[in-house]
Amino acid sequence: MVLILIDHADGQIKKASYEALTYGADVAKQLGTTAEGLLLGTVTANITELGKYGVTKVNQVSNEALNNVDALVYAKTIAEAATTLGAKVIVFSHSQTGKAVASMVSAKLKAGLVTGVVSLPKTDGGFVVKKAVFSGKAFANVEIKTDVKIISLNPNSYKIVSAEGSAEVVQLNIAVDAPKIKVTAVNKVSGEVPLTEAEVVVSGGRGLKGPENWGIVEDLAHVLHAATACSRPVADSGWRPHHEHVGQTGVQIAPNLYIAIGISGAIQHLAGVNRSKHIVVINKDPEAPFFKAADYGIVGDAFEIVPKLTEEIKKLHNS
Repeated sequence: MVLILIDHADGQIKKASYEALTYGADVAKQLGTTAEGLLLGTVTANITELGKYGVTKVNQVSNEALNNVDALVYAKTIAEAATTLGAKVIVFSHSQTGKAVASMVSAKLKAGLVTGVVSLPKTDGGFVVKKAVFSGKAFANVEIKTDVKIISLNPNSYKIVSAEGSAEVVQLNIAVDAPKIKVTAVNKVSGEVPLTEAEVVVSGGRGLKGPENWGIVEDLAHVLHAATACSRPVADSGWRPHHEHVGQTGVQIAPNLYIAIGISGAIQHLAGVNRSKHIVVINKDPEAPFFKAADYGIVGDAFEIVPKLTEEIKKLHNS
């Protein structure tokens, strides 16, 4: 059986979980077995509808202490659930939760773990998975030989497929340890698309010259229903909050469209965005390194190009 962790927040299932469910269901088909979900905590979303993504059953540990992720508590609970259910493959999303928990579950179950997987495993004569390495600049094929196998799937690397279906919801009676981390407050930025789940991201760099010019980034993002981001120097200068910093030392993203405005494209920045499906670069320097990684490039002054681009997109929406 293939067991997929269903990640959630604020009572809703995260987009990355739908990818993991679709992926896990396809792995189960390859192995000739069933796919089941594992939900820790409580949600307001309709759990039975997760059957649309290929799982026949969702196993739930309904303990509100699990609504906030404590890696130690999560790892122990997942390991016990996997053992109880007889799971041979466990699938995580390579999200913040997956990164914090998967390795601990691997240690508890003495299971082989491959993180950052980007495609289905090859199961003819073994179990070989493909993963991104060297900050996404190359790929490695890794064989997992242990009895229990653990995979974490790179977000936005597998197409979500839904169909008719309904999942049975089964309550698991597993003792949950008291979390050692106490959440006293949660401060969230409201009205913005989370960077890690955004389909489109508009990002700005030092080429914008100052925070007073950031309006052109926000205007373009607004018409595209996109998230906003920035390069590290922008965040370090205090122009934008650090949670918007994308790159090797910031948030690593994989949107369908990444628009970089006034960003030169240093290797550290590329490492955080090179899994984007399409990259558009707007820069007045024709020698900017980012153009080598771009699918589309515009050489010119961002202060002239971006407002015109925004207006043209508005016209398309209104036509």
